[in-house]
Amino acid sequence: MDDVTGGADDGPAEESSVSAGNTPAVQEQTSATPTEPVNDEPIPSDAQTFQRAFKDFRVGFGQRELWLSLGWQDIKQRYRRSVLGPFWITIATGVQAAAIGLLYSALLGQPIKEYLPYVAIGIIVWNVINASILEGADVFIANEGLIKQLPSALSVHVYRLVWRQLLFFAHNMLIYFVVLVAFGVWEKLHWTAILAIPALGLLFLNSMWVSIVFGIFSTRYRDIAPILGSLTLMLFVLTPVMWTPKSLESQGEAVSERAKLAEIVPTFHYLEIIRAPLLGDDQHLYHWVIVGAITVVGWIVALFAMKQFRSRVPYWV
Repeated sequence: MDDVTGGADDGPAEESSVSAGNTPAVQEQTSATPTEPVNDEPIPSDAQTFQRAFKDFRVGFGQRELWLSLGWQDIKQRYRRSVLGPFWITIATGVQAAAIGLLYSALLGQPIKEYLPYVAIGIIVWNVINASILEGADVFIANEGLIKQLPSALSVHVYRLVWRQLLFFAHNMLIYFVVLVAFGVWEKLHWTAILAIPALGLLFLNSMWVSIVFGIFSTRYRDIAPILGSLTLMLFVLTPVMWTPKSLESQGEAVSERAKLAEIVPTFHYLEIIRAPLLGDDQHLYHWVIVGAITVVGWIVALFAMKQFRSRVPYWV
């Protein structure tokens, strides 16, 4: 009995000794295992880099089938089931130009043959400027659903807006060709009329950065859009769309000096580089210099805005 009991008692003791014997070896192996250092530095991200900003423009342009179809669909949707369709754009602008031309030519003492083409082109160009500011401020808010659901570049919505405005402009240019023949404007044109092509390119290039800058900041601060609405109304009055500097110069030196204040308004220079060649008027280099400088500065601001806030727009809309 004693032997059995002793044998039975030896089992656990042996196991304990084995376990105890293995413990230093295990500890030795554990202590010998190297531990990797913990890196507390944040993982680098390229979300706020100029590279991603340029990539957004490149990818957005590559998705041109999307924004070309969406822009054309916007116009078709606006004039759905109407007989004349998008040509109502031309009719509305033509009626506005004719009404202003007939009234203000008498008020300002300007010959209708010169004044009506002047006003018609002014309104056509102003419509692009006005839409770039007002619709540009709303470009991301209006496309909230697409931004949140469609995996596309943010610039797609800007391309869509500019493409839509280009289509509106093309329809309105029919008015210019009418006054070109009806009022004998073609007789005054010379080779410098081709400068209207790069001028239009600059206009729509500026339309892009205006939409980007105002669109991003209006998405973050919703009070900017109403402010821009009041600002564009003031710019319309100060920009010589309905009035001519020559008509004010004939009213005296004091009025003529005040008319020169219009050159402070940036929209005046955009209007002049397009309207002057289309009417065969003399062109001045300083208008091009000012527009070029504004274009460079505007795109620098737009690139910084895309770099810094592009990834936040989906959370702001």
